[in-house]
Amino acid sequence: MNEHTAATSDAEKVIQDNYAKKVSNEQLQNGSLRGMVRSLRDRFSSYFTPDQRKLFEQSIGGQFSGVGMTVVKHRRGLMVTSVFKGSPAAKAKIRPGDLITRVDGRSIAGESSDVATARIKGKPGTFVTLTVVPRGGKPARKVRIKRATIKVPVVRGRLRTFGGRKMGVVQIASFSSGVHGDFGLAVRRLLRRGAEGFVIDLRGNGGGLLEEAVLVSSVFVPNGVIVSTKGRKRAPRVLRATGDAVPRKPLVVLVNRNTASASEIVTAALQERLGAMVVGVRTFGKGVFGELFELPNGGAIDLTLGNYYTPKGHNLGGKGITPDVKARDDVKTKPDEALDRAIAVLAAEIPPAKPSD
Repeated sequence: MNEHTAATSDAEKVIQDNYAKKVSNEQLQNGSLRGMVRSLRDRFSSYFTPDQRKLFEQSIGGQFSGVGMTVVKHRRGLMVTSVFKGSPAAKAKIRPGDLITRVDGRSIAGESSDVATARIKGKPGTFVTLTVVPRGGKPARKVRIKRATIKVPVVRGRLRTFGGRKMGVVQIASFSSGVHGDFGLAVRRLLRRGAEGFVIDLRGNGGGLLEEAVLVSSVFVPNGVIVSTKGRKRAPRVLRATGDAVPRKPLVVLVNRNTASASEIVTAALQERLGAMVVGVRTFGKGVFGELFELPNGGAIDLTLGNYYTPKGHNLGGKGITPDVKARDDVKTKPDEALDRAIAVLAAEIPPAKPSD
């Protein structure tokens, strides 16, 4: 037994023998592991308890038990970016832009977004109490919500007409397992309906699986580099398009401040490889990739392994992607101004129709 192991063991014994309240071995072990990861001072690395790990793996699989909203990290907790229609969160009148600062009375300020969201998730039929600070400076309120099984509406495709031209709009909520299949089907279905170009809506998409980002990009990029990675203990990798792309069409990618990670990989690939126009506001700027490592206790560490680079060799960490055309939606109004702007930009990119003989 080395000095570190001996000190950890002694500390656990001191606490169990002398602390004012009874403490379980599991609680001490989880606290030790959580503290170890926090000492890295890396906001993208997290420790998951066994229960949190199960919930996290469910969420990247496209289905989980929770309240039905997407969030991003905020200095005070979590900011809501979208709420699924008909979900428990929607029924509780939680809105995009609201801040979640406490879960069951416990502050989540400073916690990683993965750990904080794991606290919100739980078994269907159980309850969670959220402290919600509404957008616009209104007083905080406590909301008791009954959890339910949530099927994430990952891909949504629809046809829009502008100036007599047909355009496909495809929204991706997250890069969960299998999303590339749904995305490819949506794109090809819209092509059959006459789409002359596409708006890929990645607003509020915080990312997900690196492999899915490559496969989604490959729906449009026929060959060549999509993204490359490099880490201290990881050999450099170059991930290329997988082939079988659809016929080339004008593209616009719609982004916002909460477009991050895998979403930024796709945005950069379409912009740099195909000349896609980017519309919106500057993206989040997550230039790192990680991996989930299982632990003997059933928990896991989500650990940053290195940096990723766009096809032209840029790392987006802290910088994000600056849009070619700025556009911001006003949440107080019903129209989607940013999407309308993206459609107008796309329409200008579509070649004029040839006159008939």
